[in-house]
Amino acid sequence: MAQSVGIKDVAAAAGVSVGTVSNVINRPDSVASGTRARVLAAIDRLGYVRSESARQLRAGRSRIMGLLVLDMGNPFFVDVARGAERAARDAGLGVMVCNSAQSASEESEYLSLFAEQRVRGVLLTPADATGRNIEAFRRHGIPFVLVDRVAEGTTECSVSVDDVAGGALAVRHLVDAGHRSLAYVSGPSGLNQVRDRRTGALKALEEAGLGPESLRELPTERLDVAAGRDAGARLLGLADRPTAVFCANDLLALGVLQAMYAAGVGVPDDLAIVGYDDIEFAAAAAVPLTSVRQPAVTMGALAAELLLEETEADTAPTPHEHRRVVLQPELVVRRSSLSAR
Repeated sequence: MAQSVGIKDVAAAAGVSVGTVSNVINRPDSVASGTRARVLAAIDRLGYVRSESARQLRAGRSRIMGLLVLDMGNPFFVDVARGAERAARDAGLGVMVCNSAQSASEESEYLSLFAEQRVRGVLLTPADATGRNIEAFRRHGIPFVLVDRVAEGTTECSVSVDDVAGGALAVRHLVDAGHRSLAYVSGPSGLNQVRDRRTGALKALEEAGLGPESLRELPTERLDVAAGRDAGARLLGLADRPTAVFCANDLLALGVLQAMYAAGVGVPDDLAIVGYDDIEFAAAAAVPLTSVRQPAVTMGALAAELLLEETEADTAPTPHEHRRVVLQPELVVRRSSLSAR
């Protein structure tokens, strides 16, 4: 196995001291141009790459930001990551993206990894409804910002969307279209987003003079297309099938749409469907999907900026103050809900 090239090897090849090589790498303007060129040539010839981990240990400050999301298979979180990566790159940092797969145990493992790697900070969409993982991670003293989640019971920063308002937008649209019997295809009950969207749906029904019995909930264990297909099969088996369905995210809605297509049920004429997130695939579906849009890229960027602000507080003129940023959703109407009733 080939041995890695160290800074001493570069110094020997260039005929300079280790300190001079270090200055060329970290403070190039402090080294005479001829010496600098000789050192750079040796670096190029030997293929030297500096040890970033060693540099971080010396400086006590990482150039990596952690991002832990619920499901990287969901394009919504890909967009969150894009926004975070853009803001981090502008600050000269990289992002380590990890996927908890909606598992509290995997979330715990990744948070431990972030602590071991001494990351600058963490952007986190929690999977553990109990909050125990956050409590354990807090002991490491590493700053974190909650993404797509309000920081209830915590003092940390958070960036989220008003999911109660989003759920109300979806169901208000369906009620205005004439629907009086609806279903809510939800997800894991431990997720605040799922509960808040249901709360908004019930609020819209109440505004329309309809009771909670007008909304039948079809829970799912996951927030993916397969779970949506399963919910669609259950929906087809109902004796008194609702005329409209609101889904907790677009992947569920796409699964329901697939189930309806396979069964020969027309969308939107026989069943209107509204999703949530407005991922790219929503507009490209066989029946373009009405969806509640979340500004995912903006959410990721704002969360990263809050984290950077907190981690640089020691050099800032004013102390960092934790903030809760709540963004507003937007209803994007497409053909999947435009039935005449």
